[in-house]
Amino acid sequence: MSENGAAPSGRREGSGSRLTLKDFANHIKSSWCPGCGDFGVLAALKQALVKLGIAPHQAAVISGIGCGSKIVDYMRVNGFMTLHGRPLAVATGVKLANPDLHVIVVNGDGDAYGIGGNHFLHAARRNPDITHIVENNQIYALTKGQYSPTSDRGFKTSTSPDGAAESPVNPLLVALAAGATFIARSFAGEPKHLAEMIAAGIRHRGYALIDVLQPCVTFNKVNTYEWYAERIYRVDEDEGYDPADFARAWQTAGQWGDRIPVGIIYQRDDVPPYEEHVPALKAGAVVHRPFDALDEERFAALKREFM
Repeated sequence: MSENGAAPSGRREGSGSRLTLKDFANHIKSSWCPGCGDFGVLAALKQALVKLGIAPHQAAVISGIGCGSKIVDYMRVNGFMTLHGRPLAVATGVKLANPDLHVIVVNGDGDAYGIGGNHFLHAARRNPDITHIVENNQIYALTKGQYSPTSDRGFKTSTSPDGAAESPVNPLLVALAAGATFIARSFAGEPKHLAEMIAAGIRHRGYALIDVLQPCVTFNKVNTYEWYAERIYRVDEDEGYDPADFARAWQTAGQWGDRIPVGIIYQRDDVPPYEEHVPALKAGAVVHRPFDALDEERFAALKREFM
């Protein structure tokens, strides 16, 4: 895992100086389409890290394959672009190796809910302290516009002229059923609210899903910025909404169409993160242990076992 190159910020990390958005800037130019919702996600992620005072070397962003997964190229932070659908597995390994890192996964709906669906289920039930941001544009944009697991039934694309035949995946309901302890949704057209949701997910001790309604301006002409703006509402504006109420969260997460909820849909803080159940971590983070603790005799035994 490497840290992307950056323009000089004039600030020494760890010196106590205040972070700014420039601390996460680098010289790499984006290849995203003008108006893409990925820009809102990138801006919100940077804002959340600055708000929480998390320096670039204290975070690790793990991504998959897709337009939005290029995000690790466009910010100065520890980054790792994995195989399609596998970022949650890699991120879990990163967190186990160094629990002190703030580990954040960013991938698209096809990567997260399609090819990576199995990892999505088990990350939710295991509850590792990982923040999972899914750029849900309801289409496979990088491969020229095929319908995705979250596309509505009947959604027409170049490869499905008769419309998608399947019912869409509802990721919020899946996460609830799998045991996720933090589930939120936001909209790429409102980066300030999205930054608040990302920050809340990072603060949460355990697996945090942030499903981002993210328009694709090139291939999805249905779920546009205007389409979402007419439908989304914030759950915290509903009188008496309690994100700890599982039954209410289930009812709210099932809403789609004329009214689409955004905000913290569900949260419980009484479930320890996965790392606390791993005996090997009781001695501390692996990355902080002296390598000379593996003496010659133990090293020879390991070689005999695995070679």
